[in-house]
Amino acid sequence: MWIVIKYKNRELNSLKENLIKTLGDKIEFCLPKIKYQKNVRNKLQSIEQFILGNYAILYHEKLVNDLELQKLKYLKGLDYVLNNFKHNQKEIISFINYCKKFEDESGYLTQGFFENSLIKNGKFINGPFTDMMFSIISQK
Repeated sequence: MWIVIKYKNRELNSLKENLIKTLGDKIEFCLPKIKYQKNVRNKLQSIEQFILGNYAILYHEKLVNDLELQKLKYLKGLDYVLNNFKHNQKEIISFINYCKKFEDESGYLTQGFFENSLIKNGKFINGPFTDMMFSIISQK
């Protein structure tokens, strides 16, 4: 079963090791990431960034069992497991397939991932227009 977790900053590697110790080797991680170049002190620097921030999607067949999920709560590096993942399996799988469709050979998302947006309405979350809705008239 696929679950969505939030991990602590800079503790992803230790969390992965703890998950392997707890669940076993057959864990699938979905951590979509992008790579871009940024100008730092007149030099181009490659930067790698996860698009989900501190969230990760993982799969293991043992996660169907509620007892195994309870064990995950106390792992070092894990903040929490998002609720309602059992009811949203179709949406999680469709998001993973969408990400895999736009990955390149090295595992980074291509620009097509962001260009193929189906969003027509939005809401400002900060600034002078906070909580106001808007509609996209055209995409260019």
